[in-house]
Amino acid sequence: MRERARVCRRQRVRALLRRTSGGFLLFFDKSWMHTPEALAKHFIPYNAKFLGNTEVDQPKGTEVVKDAVRKLKFQRHIKKSEGQKLPKVELQISIYGVKILDPKSKEVQYNCQLHRISFCADDKTDKRIFTFICKDSESNKHLCYVFDSEKCAEEITLTIGQAFDLAYKKFLESGGKDVETRKQIGGLQKRIQDLETENVELKKQLQVLEEQLMIAQVPPGNSMSSKSPTDIFDMVPFSPMTPLVPLPASNGSAPPPPARPTEIRRDLFGAEPFDPFTCGAADFPPDIQSKLDEMQRQRWRGSKWD
Repeated sequence: MRERARVCRRQRVRALLRRTSGGFLLFFDKSWMHTPEALAKHFIPYNAKFLGNTEVDQPKGTEVVKDAVRKLKFQRHIKKSEGQKLPKVELQISIYGVKILDPKSKEVQYNCQLHRISFCADDKTDKRIFTFICKDSESNKHLCYVFDSEKCAEEITLTIGQAFDLAYKKFLESGGKDVETRKQIGGLQKRIQDLETENVELKKQLQVLEEQLMIAQVPPGNSMSSKSPTDIFDMVPFSPMTPLVPLPASNGSAPPPPARPTEIRRDLFGAEPFDPFTCGAADFPPDIQSKLDEMQRQRWRGSKWD
């Protein structure tokens, strides 16, 4: 039974490696152009223009591919009339699948695993066009990817065919375990891609929050005015941070009285205004001061005898 299953598998592979009618070329058996190590341990890069992808009803078939190419070419002409150019992409082909990347940022746009690719062909009427059908891992829909390469359309198709041939040989050698391993690797690669996308979004959100925080910390331009605010009577309001009573000196002694101005303002009667902070014993004339001292002594004597 195992031998019969292997024969059936070989027949299915040979069916993929034959020329078909209708202008499209499937994989055909010929000497491969790349070493097995290049596809098994690394990848083969190609540059191409991406027409896009579209959903198809069948996983394979020449007519299915031709309809998808016509549809995407029509969409390309509409975008070209609007001034849009075809985006350039980089294809990385290996025994694990076909990756579609942005050529500048190297960001993976699509990761088409090899075991999900069911059909691949290049257009013999338009030698620049090649395409393959891949089953989407999330929606389970069959999507047809179409590319435009001026010189390498047939070579890219053959490279994908060589990747299939090497993957099938590894499948026979491992007894099917290698396919499960590739599925797990593909799932991990998709998980890594999702996490990288999520990381980029979180970095953008963090940058926006930091900018908002910096804007909130900057005071308004008119808040640093040198002029103090006043009330309705144009007077500076009392502030507890500026006490009226002078603070004591650092050595514990009483602070010196404030210096009197050189020019003393006088009232309407020519007298100096009373200043409780600068008023002292030395400010009275000698005759008045002696009378005050006598009155103080008499008051003291009277209170003593009482």
